[in-house]
Amino acid sequence: MTAEEKQNLRCYRRYIERSLNPVYVLSNMSDWLSDEVKERVRKEEEKGVTAAAALFLDAVLLLEAEGWLRGFLDALVAAGYTGLAEAIENWDFSKLEKLELHRQLLKRIEATMLEIDPVAIMPYINTCLIDRDCDEILQVCEYRSKAAGITKLIECLCRSDKENWPKSLQLALDNAGYYNASELWNIREDNGKAVDGEMTDASENYFETMMTFSEEAECDNLGENLSPVSESTYESVYKPKTARSYQIELAQPAIDGKNTLICAPTGSGKTFVALLICEHHLQNIPSGQKAKVVFLATKVPVYEQQKNVFRQHFERSGYSVQGICGETVANISVENVIQDSDIIVLTPQILVNSMGKGVLSSLSIFTLMIFDECHNTTGNHPYNVLMTRYLDQKFDSSANQLPQIVGLTASVGVGNAKTTNETVEHICTLCSYLDIQAISTVRENKQDLQRFGSKPEMHIRWVKMRAQNHFADIISGLMSETEMLMRKIYSVDTISQINKNYLGTQRYEQWIVSTQKKCRLLQLEDKEKESSVCRDLFICTEHLRKFNDALIISEDARIEDALAYLNEFFTNVKNGPYTELEKQLTEKFQEKELELTALSKDESNENPKLEELACILDEAYRYNPETRTILFA
Repeated sequence: MTAEEKQNLRCYRRYIERSLNPVYVLSNMSDWLSDEVKERVRKEEEKGVTAAAALFLDAVLLLEAEGWLRGFLDALVAAGYTGLAEAIENWDFSKLEKLELHRQLLKRIEATMLEIDPVAIMPYINTCLIDRDCDEILQVCEYRSKAAGITKLIECLCRSDKENWPKSLQLALDNAGYYNASELWNIREDNGKAVDGEMTDASENYFETMMTFSEEAECDNLGENLSPVSESTYESVYKPKTARSYQIELAQPAIDGKNTLICAPTGSGKTFVALLICEHHLQNIPSGQKAKVVFLATKVPVYEQQKNVFRQHFERSGYSVQGICGETVANISVENVIQDSDIIVLTPQILVNSMGKGVLSSLSIFTLMIFDECHNTTGNHPYNVLMTRYLDQKFDSSANQLPQIVGLTASVGVGNAKTTNETVEHICTLCSYLDIQAISTVRENKQDLQRFGSKPEMHIRWVKMRAQNHFADIISGLMSETEMLMRKIYSVDTISQINKNYLGTQRYEQWIVSTQKKCRLLQLEDKEKESSVCRDLFICTEHLRKFNDALIISEDARIEDALAYLNEFFTNVKNGPYTELEKQLTEKFQEKELELTALSKDESNENPKLEELACILDEAYRYNPETRTILFA
């Protein structure tokens, strides 16, 4: 090794210390390092990985034996540090330098991720970690807690030398359904600026809360006595029915070839409308083209039901219908299934993953895409990821012909709209995401819809509020103390303000989301202070979120349910990094815990809503023992 190479190693050592756990390479450095040095490094690692890496580098920089640098590079590759080895070999650390902004962001938002299950996201991110790190994370989860496991996972990601780990984390959060965390982590360039731009631009002045909701899969007007018991049961009883006038009306814009959003009530037979559209599409595809339909369902039970419905309807006509969901994808070639089938029923993440991995290069392979529950096309939801790809292809002049888009929903929702104009804007935004040309609702055949549609009866019962609500008083007090603490850390009012009357409401949750997004972009001249302030603000806002949730829970359920929710949260906090600030906030809660427990056991604090509900159910079951109940809270 030349003197110049040693000097380079000294210049770039901070990158090595930031990524390397030297214990992982010691076994492959036996030809150059003595047992005494290796033991010193192992003991130092117990105090801290970075300190151990510094000690290791001090030792190797003293080596004079021929070939030790090559041996070091080979040891790095053998241990899995391919990114670090490449950087040293080329003396180019630019890829590792670009990861620093992502590390800073991950440490900022760590407090919001303590409820993520590391086991759920590990399959999507393990290629970005050293094998021994993966083993340690799983052991921490098993023998300590999930919160401790996610803390370990974040620590390992912050030391990862794989340039794709930020995108892999995004994909992992989406795949595992942690959409709120994904929205906060959001590094996608197609949803705005990449994190590199965001961290240097504090001008963001809006926020969005993504809520996902679903409706039951519909079997209405599909056949006699349908049930999701088995495919054979479906096949034995399926008898296609005649389309109703309002269903033909709903299908018409899509039959005319327009990208269509179909909005009709639950129970009106939107699945049957989708069958009509598919049937027309398959039978009227232009000569020389091959029709290929994909039906996307967000939930596995809905996917299973719709897959069976499509099979019953189309396989008797000679069309090939196949389905893939997360539970079956490991044993199936997605590419082959799509190539060999006329109709494919999928959960959307399957398609997102296939395009991300290059299994599918374009959505142009499909001629018709149907989005069930299309109102979810927002934020980082897989539907929106797919439609972003679609729109990218649309505006690429060299792109092939794109599929027709059909969306199905019982309600387009209103998002965060508070006025009619904002509601219209929300609907227009949804339509733009789906590239919609026509919104189809029942206008001419309303009587037919009313005749067949199921209209639930609504009865409103008024109940008195709790005579006194000391639980809410105590929690509100803790929230006020936490807000005051935030103001000492940083002038939060310059970021965002909230009215005290909104405690225990969704409006307060929206304020938390807004504040966290602005904290994510906070800039101070002192970068070390900036990092510390941001972490503390995220810790405070996450505590405020849980207190707010507890108020909402106690409003509709029991105080003991709200208290159990808070106890679980503080257990997770103590199993995480447990900073001085977290310790301070935990102690404040513990000071009130005995009083809160006493309130939860006091019968005078029973929720009047639950008492009234018990009366309603008692009456219903006394009148009809065969009553069946679904309770939505």
